[in-house]
Amino acid sequence: MEQEKTNPALGYRTAGSLAERNTGDMLCEEMKKAGLAQVEKDRITVDAWEFKKAVMHYQDKDGQLRKIQLGAYQTDFKTDGFEKFELVYLGKGTAAEYQDIDVKGKLVLVEINQREEWWINYPVYQAYLKGAAALIAVQSRGYAQVDDTALNAQDIAGPSFAPAFSMSRADFLEIRELMQEKMEGERKLPEITVEFDADTQVIKDQHTYNIIGRIPGTCSDSMILLSAHYDSYFEGFQDDNAAVAMIIGIARALIRGGYKPYHTIVVCALAAEEWGISDTKYDWSTGAYRQVFEARPDWPGHVIADFNFELPAHAHSTRDAVRCTYEYADFMRKFVDAIQMPEGIYPDGMTTLYPIETWSDDFTMSISGIPSFVNDFSGGPFMENYYHSQYDNQDVYEEEVYKFHHEFYLRLIMAVDSLALPPLDFGRALAGSIESLDMDLCMQTGANGALLLEKTEKAKKAAAVLAEQVRRFNSLPTESYDWKKADIVTEKLLAVFKKSQDYLVRLDWDDNVIFPQQAAQNNLHALNEAMGFLEKGEIAPALESFYSIDNNCYAFQFERDVFYHFTEYIMKQSPDRLMWGKGRIIHHENLYDLVKSLKEKKSGDSLERERRSLKEAWERQKNYYIEDIEYLIRAVEKLTDMIREVSRMFEEDSSEMLHTWREKWKARNYTE
Repeated sequence: MEQEKTNPALGYRTAGSLAERNTGDMLCEEMKKAGLAQVEKDRITVDAWEFKKAVMHYQDKDGQLRKIQLGAYQTDFKTDGFEKFELVYLGKGTAAEYQDIDVKGKLVLVEINQREEWWINYPVYQAYLKGAAALIAVQSRGYAQVDDTALNAQDIAGPSFAPAFSMSRADFLEIRELMQEKMEGERKLPEITVEFDADTQVIKDQHTYNIIGRIPGTCSDSMILLSAHYDSYFEGFQDDNAAVAMIIGIARALIRGGYKPYHTIVVCALAAEEWGISDTKYDWSTGAYRQVFEARPDWPGHVIADFNFELPAHAHSTRDAVRCTYEYADFMRKFVDAIQMPEGIYPDGMTTLYPIETWSDDFTMSISGIPSFVNDFSGGPFMENYYHSQYDNQDVYEEEVYKFHHEFYLRLIMAVDSLALPPLDFGRALAGSIESLDMDLCMQTGANGALLLEKTEKAKKAAAVLAEQVRRFNSLPTESYDWKKADIVTEKLLAVFKKSQDYLVRLDWDDNVIFPQQAAQNNLHALNEAMGFLEKGEIAPALESFYSIDNNCYAFQFERDVFYHFTEYIMKQSPDRLMWGKGRIIHHENLYDLVKSLKEKKSGDSLERERRSLKEAWERQKNYYIEDIEYLIRAVEKLTDMIREVSRMFEEDSSEMLHTWREKWKARNYTE
């Protein structure tokens, strides 16, 4: 897969690039060689990114010419060969760093920690507004910690016209030392003159391809999906070459073993997972989104499970885990508990985690109406050390882990395939929604939490009945299944699942999956805390409380235009640009002016105006909270009706179905 590269020196196989499309063609041939049927390319629209080079020259303290390779982000910047620039160091790149400093036409060098502080888009856009030619970021821990020579790359989550690159810490330390020497001499600013040769370009509304192949089912019209993405940063050995090889390898094993699935198994190599659309917070998983919402909108309602894979040839922890939707958690737990784990790989065994996270394509699959699984990869040292760096290469390959995942997920796929109905249980998501409900806050705000609890308990009981009906249906001998009837029931079950995703799944400003009332609920707690501090005249702890209120932490470090750009591109942008994030953040509390006002206050100053502003914010969030609870009451009622409607399909046809099953058992010499 690494034969095709966007950047000859560093690798990269970026969304919509020629390298990605050529790799897609190669994967088509690999799927055919593996024996998959109906191999085809699904064309999808993406914003394409071609990153060809980013090379910097400068003279070191001994007068020697130094040449360094830089990484890049999905932005536009092209020089006419090597051009001279002033490179100036500005700390963390916050608004305060630019005070009384002119950076127009210069390259700005900053240190960031994207895991603990802020994402790359904030200092990049800040630099753009100040007239900088481009920003160059160095990771000050967080990512690429394996070695000082490591480069890092992430999605930009910002506009393409604000250029950004990345530099290794080793190169940065040498340049910073040189800057210090210059400061002691003729210059006051920490800057040096460099020569820069770069070519990175975003071209909007281009096309690329998702590659699909099939193992045709023998009984059901439903499908099981295996997915992994084939775009990458650098070599992308774990992320996600190994996963693409794994889904084709599993399919090949099934075919060579003569396995005839009941459900059609679809293998899908997805393009544009790392990025694929410009200037939106939700700029990754573009290929998956386009696949299920545009290229194959008929898949939701017919795909009973998506097994998505990320970084599968490395043990990320002492305990392995499968992450899945709430609705598949009980089935998954039973399956995991029955597995005999090999010795030495995962000393703490294996567990089941839920719900799905937003890190990978399985979230997009889930909200489209396709219940999804993923091998858990988001915790552990790999993410901090190797992830999205040139050190994600074959040196991190762990063969026994890879082999185990092939075998484990092959068995899991066969287990799901053996069932006539998807083993969905809607009770766990409903239980999670009320477990997250703060009844004390309901009483304080006047929200009707008691009615929501009552309605949800009824919904849980209906869900328990349906789960048992599904379990009984699936417990019958496979030969006795009425597959036509099963497909009809499956479509209804998946319709309930889709509505559950619509009604119950929201995101916070850090892309964590939450229930609808939790955003306002969390804001109200923080506002209560802040008001308590201001009543006592304590400004610093009040400001600290603001950090957890929506995205107001960015109001502390960046200019108004930066804060507003990255707020409004969520709250006001068109749905087609928000993709899988649209409608998932529904309220926002803008405290930018309040933050600035309080930061200027001194001990003893009047805080009356700020107290009033906080009280007004609390009232807004209170009303949001009441609305959210009312919304959930209506949503739970609708879910209850849908669940009961599916249950009635079992009850109405029970005598006819039982007669059919008994006749089939007798014909095949089964005994009751």
